[in-house]
Amino acid sequence: MSELDGKTREWLARTGFTVRNEARWRAALTHGSTGETENYERLEWLGDRVLGLAISHWLFERSDAAEGQLAQRLNALVSRDACACIARDIGVPEHARLGKQARDDGAHDSDNVLGDVMEALLGANFLDAGFDPTRDLIRLLWREAMEGRRGRSKHPKSALQEWAAGSRRKPPEYSIVERSGPDHAARFTVRVMVHNVGEVEATAASKQQAETAAAKLFMEKFG
Repeated sequence: MSELDGKTREWLARTGFTVRNEARWRAALTHGSTGETENYERLEWLGDRVLGLAISHWLFERSDAAEGQLAQRLNALVSRDACACIARDIGVPEHARLGKQARDDGAHDSDNVLGDVMEALLGANFLDAGFDPTRDLIRLLWREAMEGRRGRSKHPKSALQEWAAGSRRKPPEYSIVERSGPDHAARFTVRVMVHNVGEVEATAASKQQAETAAAKLFMEKFG
C-alpha cells in the first residue's frame, strides 16, 4: 500500500523532488497535530542545515561581499518567512497533513508550519537523492528570491519577501492591529512593516487573508 496520496506524489515529482522512501515524504508533510508518531520535526532540523549550506555556497560563488553582508543575505534567504513563501509558491498548503482543528485554525497557511514543512521536504530530498541534487533544486526554487525578482504570479507575501531580500532590507514584519466581530464573522486588521521603508494595514476575514492583502498593498505602494 502506498504511503503517499497519488496526487501528492505527482506534485512532488513535478516540483522536482526525488521520492524513493514514501514513508519519509509522508512524515515530511505531517504536522504534529495529526497525532501520528512520524512527523516533520526531525526532517525539518536536517533540511534547515542542508538549506543553509546550499545557500551559503551559492552566495559565496555569486558575491565578493564581506562576511557581514553575506550573513545578512543568508539570514534573509533561509528565514522562516522565506521558506514559507517558497512553500506557498510550490503548493505546499494543499498537501500538508494537519489535524482538523489545526487546519480549521488556519495552520495550513501559517508561516511557521509552511516554513518547517519546506525545510522537511529538503531534508527528505537530501536523504533520498543526496546533497548535489538537493542543492540544484534549492537553486531552482530560490532563484527569484536570490535575484530579488518578483514574478507576476507570485503570492503577495512571497513577492514582498523576495523584494525585501533583493533590496537588502530586513524581512517584512506582520502584526495584528485589531480583531473585531464575533467568532463566526471575525475581522482582522494586520500591519506589515519593512524597516526603513514603511508600513501599511489591511483588514480581512482571517489573519492569513489580512496578511496577504497587506503584503499586496505594501508592494503597490513601495515595491
